[in-house]
Amino acid sequence: MLITDLKIENFRNYESLNLKFNNNINIFYGNNAQGKTNIIESIFLCAIGKSFRTSKDKELLKFNKEFLKVEINYKKSDREGKVKIEISDKKNVYINGIKTKKLSELLGKINVVIFTPDDINILKNGPKMRRRFLDIMISQLRPNYIYCLNMYLKTLEQRNIYLKQIKTEKKNPDLLDLWNLKLAEYGEKVYNYRKEFIEKIKEKINLIHKNITNDNENISLEYVSDFKDKENFYSLLNENKNIDIMRGTTSKGIHRDDFVVYLNGKSVNIYGSQGQNRTVVLSLKMSELQVIKDEIGENPILLLDDFMSELDKERRNNFLKNIGDTQVIVTCTDKLDIENLNYYMYNVVNGEVFFEK
Repeated sequence: MLITDLKIENFRNYESLNLKFNNNINIFYGNNAQGKTNIIESIFLCAIGKSFRTSKDKELLKFNKEFLKVEINYKKSDREGKVKIEISDKKNVYINGIKTKKLSELLGKINVVIFTPDDINILKNGPKMRRRFLDIMISQLRPNYIYCLNMYLKTLEQRNIYLKQIKTEKKNPDLLDLWNLKLAEYGEKVYNYRKEFIEKIKEKINLIHKNITNDNENISLEYVSDFKDKENFYSLLNENKNIDIMRGTTSKGIHRDDFVVYLNGKSVNIYGSQGQNRTVVLSLKMSELQVIKDEIGENPILLLDDFMSELDKERRNNFLKNIGDTQVIVTCTDKLDIENLNYYMYNVVNGEVFFEK
């Protein structure tokens, strides 16, 4: 799939911006804090419906402005489309000119894989980052996933409130069963989606990682979850009822899911070097790209935010040559010296973008 053009109004440090994209490689270079990442962020917003940098939509508005608009035209093998997002007092999403009622209707229209400098935290930080990695990938391919996840989290919040009320207000603990049944119902659906896509990644990642490391490292993944099946999880919630009441929170469930990456049998986030952690993240992301391609029948758009600075010229050229017909949007601080590839080069200076090639 391809993005053909992007229009921005009052987004971050951009008052107005119209861009045309090359079908292959698009490079945006410039000093820090000029607005390069904002371009990546605007594309991600139209794909996922939210930013990868903040959970607060108001932070996306240009200073002293009351509304913003981002509009993208895209092409897939079988159709063309347009996504427009407007944010003022609330967020409105339009697909081909029609206002959507649910954010889930947006998911899957524009498929993306994103690399950012913070992605090493997928491995180095806690399980929340690894669940987020899965959530972004799965939601683009299974829109019902995000509905099930949101319903699970909403039920979890209600159960946690009631746990506190049992302890402080002496509410009837037997009524927890209402939430236990719902958690088991939605938890099963989320677990099955996650298990399916962990298996898809496992099918891809070992070969990808062997190619990146010249066959020097074996990589494997293990999905870690309290969930086995609906009946087992329902029993687990009941078994831990007294602990949960004492703590005022739900101690077991898919909200604590994780996956562990092993290199040559050792956990990479514990024993891996900084370089190994970066390489594993690259393998994870390239696996994500291939899984999405298998699902939709074409490559997603690859967003590389300040990623090329981690690679020398040879590795950079090899990487770009081996991603096939994927459309790539790159941000970096310096011009990239790339050879024999079709690309556009843009210089970004203080919220203005200048086409160079």
